[in-house]
Amino acid sequence: MLEKMQDVFAIVGPTSVGKTALSLRLARDFNGEIISGDSMQVYRGMDIGTAKASHEERALVPHHLIDICSPDEEFSAADFQSRTRVLIEGLNLRGKLPMIVGGTGLYVQAALYNYEFSQAGENPKYRQQLLDFAQENGSEALHNRLAEIDPVTAGRLHANDEKRVIRALEIYHLTGRTMAEHQNRSRTSPYNLLMIGLTMDRAVLYERINLRVDKMVAEGLIEEVQSLLHLGCTSGMRSMQALGYKEIIMYLEGKSSREEAIELVKKKTRNFAKRQLTWFRAMKDIIWFDVTPGRGNPERTYQRIYELMEGKFR
Repeated sequence: MLEKMQDVFAIVGPTSVGKTALSLRLARDFNGEIISGDSMQVYRGMDIGTAKASHEERALVPHHLIDICSPDEEFSAADFQSRTRVLIEGLNLRGKLPMIVGGTGLYVQAALYNYEFSQAGENPKYRQQLLDFAQENGSEALHNRLAEIDPVTAGRLHANDEKRVIRALEIYHLTGRTMAEHQNRSRTSPYNLLMIGLTMDRAVLYERINLRVDKMVAEGLIEEVQSLLHLGCTSGMRSMQALGYKEIIMYLEGKSSREEAIELVKKKTRNFAKRQLTWFRAMKDIIWFDVTPGRGNPERTYQRIYELMEGKFR
């Protein structure tokens, strides 16, 4: 007799599209618990800038992989994969529906598919050569090197995401295959998976992003960054590379005005949303829903998602 595959539901999409509100409602209707699929929500003290679910929302539905690391700790996609797979098994055993909700494409993909991290190994000497190259020629030149051999991965990564750009180049150097090719070989999910994606008219989404950044600033984003700096965090930490934090640090160090920093956060967040959509569009299995306000009936959209989940998990 074949063993039943474990159930997993996922909601993906760009920042500010409305994933949190939908996930809370579905979790209550389907006895679910939410696993944050955001690479920066693991860090304690980084609440406003990472748009964590509020304490009230977390009281309504249990959330996992939030506030599990100090800002000075490293937390990778491989860490997320291993932690999430343990959670998925445990939640299924307890009769709960695991719901991965977030916008970090690599993390979600790694957790939901047979994605192998260790197969490429490491080459510290080559990695140092790439670091030296970036130091001398700039992150853009390093990103261009990746674009020449792996345009798919380069299209998903920002030039400033130096660590992941270097890893993609290292994988090609070690294996002769691009990161995109490795990911294409890891497209089978071990789970009974239903994954939906939320999308929205680009102009409307960008306006929501602008408003969200203004709201974050009003709620104390600048003060949050100041507090982290006082605790000893530095711009060199991986956690401090999160959207909103690096730009505010520049303002606090006198390298830009307050208004310039806020506008830069908005611009970079809009660019990030575009890259998120590029990443998720390349993933299979996602059933997309347009949630643009005024376009269609929100309750009908919810009913369609509800029916999909009912057919998959009940």
